[in-house]
Amino acid sequence: MAVRSPAPSSRSGWWKAGWWKGWPGRVIRIGLVGAVVGIVAMIVAVSVAYSGLPSYSELKSSPNGQMIRVHAADGTVLVSMGPSFGQWLEYNQLPQTMKTAMVAVEDRRFRQHPGVDPLGIVRSFYVRATKGRFTQGGSTITQQLARNVFLTNDKTWTRKMREIVLALALERKFSKDQILELYLNRVYFGGGAYGVDAASRKFFGHPADRLSLGEAAVIAGLVKAPSNYSPTADAKAAVGRAGVVLGLMREQGLVSDAQIAAAAPGKIVFAPEAQQNSVRYFTDWALPQLDTLIDPTGEPIDVWTTLDLTMQRAADASIVANTPEGSQGALVSLDRDGAVRAMVGGKDYVGSIYNRATQAVRQPGSAFKLFVYLAALEAGHTAADMVVDQEVDINGWKPRNSSRKFSGEISLRTAFAYSINTVAAQLGAEVGTSTIADMARRFGITTPINTHPSMVLGTSDVRLIDMTRAFASVGGNGMAVSPYGITKVTTAGGEVLYEHRAEGNHVLVAPQVAAQMIDLLQTAVNTGSGKAAQIGRPVAGKTGTTTSNKDGWFLGFSSGLTTGVWMGRDDNKPVAGLQGGRNPARAFAQYMTVAVAKRPVEAFQTAVTLPEWQLEPDEEAYFGNADEGLPPGTGLEGTDRDPMDQSGEERVESPDTNPAPRLDQKFIDEAVGKSGRVPPPAAPPVPPRESPPR
Repeated sequence: MAVRSPAPSSRSGWWKAGWWKGWPGRVIRIGLVGAVVGIVAMIVAVSVAYSGLPSYSELKSSPNGQMIRVHAADGTVLVSMGPSFGQWLEYNQLPQTMKTAMVAVEDRRFRQHPGVDPLGIVRSFYVRATKGRFTQGGSTITQQLARNVFLTNDKTWTRKMREIVLALALERKFSKDQILELYLNRVYFGGGAYGVDAASRKFFGHPADRLSLGEAAVIAGLVKAPSNYSPTADAKAAVGRAGVVLGLMREQGLVSDAQIAAAAPGKIVFAPEAQQNSVRYFTDWALPQLDTLIDPTGEPIDVWTTLDLTMQRAADASIVANTPEGSQGALVSLDRDGAVRAMVGGKDYVGSIYNRATQAVRQPGSAFKLFVYLAALEAGHTAADMVVDQEVDINGWKPRNSSRKFSGEISLRTAFAYSINTVAAQLGAEVGTSTIADMARRFGITTPINTHPSMVLGTSDVRLIDMTRAFASVGGNGMAVSPYGITKVTTAGGEVLYEHRAEGNHVLVAPQVAAQMIDLLQTAVNTGSGKAAQIGRPVAGKTGTTTSNKDGWFLGFSSGLTTGVWMGRDDNKPVAGLQGGRNPARAFAQYMTVAVAKRPVEAFQTAVTLPEWQLEPDEEAYFGNADEGLPPGTGLEGTDRDPMDQSGEERVESPDTNPAPRLDQKFIDEAVGKSGRVPPPAAPPVPPRESPPR
């Protein structure tokens, strides 16, 4: 009897069928092997990440980003830059509404997944496939925490894989409550606020433990796009996003319709945004200098500055009060060592962050004559030297005095007192415009300076801070003054990263040259159009106004403090009535009265020996213009302010039958009246005339 072989099992038949050995089987086998290898690799990666994770206490104490606190000279915090952090709230201190709202909108399966939510990822890709773009992310709260604390926001697969590994490690090392506590205290909510307490204080003006349901919904809605939904950027968008959050909470059965109605996001009152004041002009100028002062660091730092808050408030008030309508004003005030005590770059920082004290370049008008006379004095001239005020023709350029008259032989002191343009032109031709330009650069002018003959009347653009620096160097008896605003930089723990040290003395001009220049500068304030800058103590300074009243300047110093003021329009259009001896000089006086109030009165080394009044044309550019307030009977008052007619052609004058009187002592006595006139103090001895340096 034949023995039959046993029937093959179904398995052996399936195997013998070759399906498992064919390409489908190979794909499955490779896939299974790959999955096993991937799981093993993931376990290893998570284990490695787990061992390298900081402790919970370390994660609590390490803030995100760099915070910079800027202090005034007295230690007062002027402004905090970068991220802000509120009080750390333990899990039980966090409002339940805040925890519920955040989980509802960011990770509804937070309590179920191991750190990565496969359903969330599938849902994200499904939305991508149906709508053509990612409209919701698949990242869990744990993944977001890993990204915020350890990674960047780069949208790469490498970063995503690291994020997943770290999320799994975090879930293994910390509890769900700890992860949610870390998240709510570390996530960025916009406006520089990190953590719910910082966000609550910034947006609602109270701590996070007092958050209402509506307020919690606003904060929870910010995480998706802080810059778009921040109440400081768009309050309406923030309220709309809060409505979406409340809708999700209702959909998940976390709140009722009655609770949503009571929350009323549309009626939430946001804390007013702190107004940016003129201090920001100073901080915007000073803080970029940190790049050259300290090495890059991510830890919080404190920046200690030279700014005096009392002076800053006085400077701000003086610019706002005295700047003509429709114009802008700027002020810089330097101490004798160059410390910036006040800086105002415009009437309103919120309206315009453009810093006219450090960025704007404008023509200085007659204020530029500082360098003309410094060059002449250094070349060997003295204030007592005699020159001739007469018609001048320099290669076709014929400068005019504001009076369009000539006075004959006068002293340099009188020429400066009356701001005689023809004498300045002759001095420029004598010492050389290149020499004058070099003098300006020596004293800190950083903008290009033309060397045309007319440059002596201030036709080159300059910056206010540079001009103020130049006057401060003259007031410092010819020693260089360099403006600075940062005195010290420290870490939050007090470690000194940088400390300002005074530079060595650098002589710009000989002391006797500076002394004679100070003597001349006193005239504008004591006897001329700069009278509005008087403050009841010795002041030396100079006005300047450009053609058609486009720019008004006053720069001067007293009691070791040098202040420069500029006013004008940003579009460089004329400003009716703007003259250096009016609004800028008044702003100077208003500010300086406060700024030097607690400083001792300091007399200058040289006494004023000029007359009690001064012909100080306050608008002196290419041709120069007449000034106001001249003594009656001089024959110089009431002159036309513009020697050019509207067509630009030079006016033809009838012959002068009344020539201008000679500006000698007899003329001065007759003009001001001899009776009751206080004799001027004796002039100091004139130092020996030196040969110009070679």
